[in-house]
Amino acid sequence: MISCELEFDAKAKLGEGPCWDARNQLLYWVDIERFEVHLYNPATKTDRAINVGQHVGAAVVRQAGGLVVALREGFYFLNPDTEELTPIVDPEADKPDNRFNDGKCDPAGRFWAGTLYLPETEPELGALYCFDTDLQVHRKVEKVSISNGLAWSADEKTMYFIDSPTRQCVAFDYDKATGGLSNRRVAVEIPEGEGWPDGMTIDADGMLWIALWDGWQVRRYNPQNGALLEAIKIPVARPTSAVFGGENLETLYITSASTRLSGDALAEQPHAGSLFKANPGVRGTPTIEFLG
Repeated sequence: MISCELEFDAKAKLGEGPCWDARNQLLYWVDIERFEVHLYNPATKTDRAINVGQHVGAAVVRQAGGLVVALREGFYFLNPDTEELTPIVDPEADKPDNRFNDGKCDPAGRFWAGTLYLPETEPELGALYCFDTDLQVHRKVEKVSISNGLAWSADEKTMYFIDSPTRQCVAFDYDKATGGLSNRRVAVEIPEGEGWPDGMTIDADGMLWIALWDGWQVRRYNPQNGALLEAIKIPVARPTSAVFGGENLETLYITSASTRLSGDALAEQPHAGSLFKANPGVRGTPTIEFLG
């Protein structure tokens, strides 16, 4: 089993959505429940938080400058220098009890992000959306319960997607030109009792790294046959997502959560909500920027 180490004692409630900015060598991540977008510098081990005033599910780098964020009330541009938010579109304005969760950019520079029903008492009330480079938004997957991890294959022909309560990572045939999805099938299935699949990333060999909520691990799977290849033991129960970063994309950064843990559990996991890192011996793939 691969080891990891504490990178930054963030004490986040619901750390999520790590995104590597290769140009500036920064790690962006969010604390969903504290309404914060974080800018972390691994070279100096310093972290800056921007409060955006509402739940924030994901943040991605915009090639034209700044960030695009998926907030409870839709997609916004965020200027990290001025902390100014510019609203763009809210595809679920008629669903005030929903919020955006995980998201990232596809090979064409579109921003994909999905939603969940915030009380989490009813299933299939969310959806997966694609925020296109023309600033239009399109619903891509219906009846989603807790939209989570996304990844695309190196040949740009397959998209992977996690809806956590299903315990599955599914694959779609993906059309880069249109963003179209077809031929849905199961790529990876997590056995009951081993945690819930959350965020994920893909490495240069085409293998998926999936964080397991309540599973104490980030696991590497082969999406061609669903085989478990390797695991990283995390000293907290709720790792949430991962991304490759660093100058050569050889460091795997891992976010985690402390939310809804009991007092006893928190005492056993003093670093719940922290950033961790591991060097698994493989390289990642570059994080795509939003091209709109």
